Amino acid sequence: MNEPYDIIETASLTEKSTLLSEKQNKYVFRVSPRANKIQIKSAIERLFQKKVVDVNTCNYAGKKKRERRADYGRKAHWKKAIVTLKEGEKIDLV
Repeated sequence: MNEPYDIIETASLTEKSTLLSEKQNKYVFRVSPRANKIQIKSAIERLFQKKVVDVNTCNYAGKKKRERRADYGRKAHWKKAIVTLKEGEKIDLV
């Protein structure tokens, strides 16, 4: 899992993440659940050539979903990373 594309799955483009990027220079990414903060930092720096100041992560449990009669399934567990860039730097995600 040393490749940046294995660590960073997608960028989150929600209303809350857009406000974070505009006001606080923080960007939200969905990352691999096995990735740690150091790996996430190096992946962002290699993909976008920007200086990362801080990385915060959150683990989310997948929700239970009902299938057919009484069977229950589960969506996948996932991890979110909030990446703070150096002041003055910016990532164009759209």
